[in-house]
This record gives sequence, structure tokens and C-alpha cells, in this order.
Amino acid sequence: MTISLAALIILIALVALRLVAEISLSRLNCREVRRHANTPPAAAGAIMDAETHQKSTAYTLAKAAFGRVEQVWDAAVLVAIFISGVLPWTYARITTALANTFLAGTWTQVIFLLGAGIALSVLSLPLDWWGQFKLEARFGFNKSTPGLWVSDKIKGLLISIIIGVPLLWALLSLVHWIGAWWWVWGFALVFGFQLLMLVLYPKLILPLFNKLTPLPEGDLRARLLALAERTGFHATTIQVMDGSKRSGHSNAFFTGFGRFRRIVLFDTLIGQLTPAELEAVLAHEVGHYKRGHIPKMLAVASLMMLGGFALIAWLADSAWFNPAFGFAAGDLAPALLLFTLLGGLVTFWLTPVGNYFSRKHEYEADAFARATMGGPAPLIAALRKLAQKNLTNLTPHPLFSRFYYSHPTIVERENALNRAGK
Repeated sequence: MTISLAALIILIALVALRLVAEISLSRLNCREVRRHANTPPAAAGAIMDAETHQKSTAYTLAKAAFGRVEQVWDAAVLVAIFISGVLPWTYARITTALANTFLAGTWTQVIFLLGAGIALSVLSLPLDWWGQFKLEARFGFNKSTPGLWVSDKIKGLLISIIIGVPLLWALLSLVHWIGAWWWVWGFALVFGFQLLMLVLYPKLILPLFNKLTPLPEGDLRARLLALAERTGFHATTIQVMDGSKRSGHSNAFFTGFGRFRRIVLFDTLIGQLTPAELEAVLAHEVGHYKRGHIPKMLAVASLMMLGGFALIAWLADSAWFNPAFGFAAGDLAPALLLFTLLGGLVTFWLTPVGNYFSRKHEYEADAFARATMGGPAPLIAALRKLAQKNLTNLTPHPLFSRFYYSHPTIVERENALNRAGK
């Protein structure tokens, strides 16, 4: 069984529309970056010296060119998968081969989904390797080794199998256990699992990839703990992660909730910022917590997930969706895979909506950090250093940044921080 002509036409149209939008936005942004390559605006010039700005421009353009290759590749792979009919062909062969074994039924669907996921991941490996060892290495960001890269991929695969297999089995079994309302319990299962991972990930999975050590006693630790105490952000510990063994990029985040909350700083971040600047960065992260951004995002994510499960249930039971792509109507596993593969063609157009609210949250967290630190200077200094070290694009096209950026540009953030004091 192969894809129907109508489904193929709609698929190609949606893929083409997204690809044209992606490439058009990328080229628009590149023209804007080139326009300011030699004469950056005064606000941008105050953040980077000429040499760093030139390097930032080169990095931005190189990433954009590589991104367009990835976009074309992803589009070609998606269309090829459906034109070839490899998915229904594989599903039929697996179902037939396991029909008279203990793996028939739910386990057959689990094996199909797991195999499809692994195969799709393998197709992305060459570009992933190139991005790490060619593009990032060219600009001095790659600190990984081929051995570490391979080890990370193998660990990731094993973790996906260990976690994914029982989760998929339980999800697919709900159809037989509960019937038509399986999707409600499916949502509860997956969302509950995600909440559990907020606690378990930093304790069980993250240490498999990175070494986490307590922040040593000293001025920095005392300042950060004092900040946490006076802002009511009670963390069990402050840890340092050896992010430098993979990348020169830096970051800070907190994980968990309640008494499981912990603060994690990249070692690269500690090496780049002063204690006052690190305190301002942490104050920004605490701002997300104090302004209720985490529960708000979880609430939105839960509603979207619930809607997604309802839609999958409706599509799987419809007489047209699965057959349009070569599968039998009523089979949940193919519907799950099809929804995963095709969903991005629709949700892509919602990207600027989500990013609008994300940027709004960033402004609010910046304002909290400014109030906590008694002024904008420490956070602005930190943002400038991070922009320099990470070769941030200071002159994106407004349409590109509004569509893709989850954070305001550094110039926008500085302006907002300075305006708040007037």
C-alpha cells in the first residue's frame, strides 16, 4: 500500500510552503547581517569590537547556510519516506513476521515505532556530525571528540530504548484496557512522566553525560546562595557542569521543583563572568520562577498535549487518515508516527506565537533581575560578555527574529533594562 495521490499532493504542498518560508526568512536575515557587517549600528558596536563583530557575522552566515542544507535535507527525506511507501511496507512485514509469536499485537507496534525512530535518527547523523566537527570547530566552539560524540549517541539510544519501550507499550495498551477514551489516560501517562523526569533527569540521566560537582566554598557560592535566600528561591544545591568538554558555549539553568530544585552552572559560564555578573544571570533565572513562567508554560504544554492526543485518537479512528498513507484504518501506532512526522508542517506556522510569549517572559525575568540587583549594569555586562563569547548575531532582520527568536535581541534587552530605570 502506498500514499494516495491526494495525500501526496497535500504533503508536497505543505513541505514546499514550509521550505520556501524557511529559506526566504534565512536569506532575508543574511542580507540584513551582511548589510551591517562592516558598519554595525551604534548600539551593536557598543557590545562588540570590530574584530569580534566580523567573526560573529561569519558565524551567523555559516550557520544560516548550514541550516538551509538541513532544511532541504529534512524536506527531501520526509517526501521520500512517503513516496517510497517504506513505512506501510515495513509495518506489514513486521506484523506478518511476528503474527504467531509472543510479540504479536502491542509489542509489534512498539517495535515498529522504535525502529522507525532509530532509522530517522540515523538519517540525521551525518549533518549532526558536520555541524559539530566542521561548523562549530571552525569557530572554536567544538570541544568534543569523535569518541565522545559516538559515546553520546550510543548512550542516548540506550536511554531511549530503556525509557521509550515501556512508555510506548503502556500507551498503546491503553486502547485495549480503556477503549475509546484511551487518549485522556494517554495524556495523563505522558504528562505525568514528563513531570517525573523533571526530578529524575538531573539525578539519573544528566550525570551519564556530564560531571556535576558542588560549587566550591567561596565568595561566588556565598553570593549565589544569599541571592537565592533573599528572593525566596530555595535550592538544595548549586552545581557546576563540565559543559566545556563538549562546547565553548555557556549556559545556566535550574532543574526540578520543590525540595528537588537545584541550580546548575556551566563551567564555561563561571570562567567568562564575574561573581556580580553570575549573580545577575542567576537572578534572571530566578525571575522566571518568581513570575510563574514555569507553571504557565507547563499549563500551555499540557493543553496542547491533550489536544494532540485527542486529535491522534480522532485521526486513528477515521476512515481516511491511515489509508491515505498506506496503513489500515484504526491502527494507533501508524497514526502516532504519522502525526509525529507531519505535525511539524502545521505547527511551524505557530512558531512566532510561542516565541512572542517566550520573549515576553524574558523581559519580565530581566526586569526581576534588574530590581534584585539594584540596577541594570550587572545583567547588561553579563549579556554583553555572553554575546561576545557566543558570537551572537546582533543585527538580525526583525521579521526573522520575531519568527524564530525565543529571546529578545541583546540590543532590545539592553534598551528595555535601561528604560526601566528612567
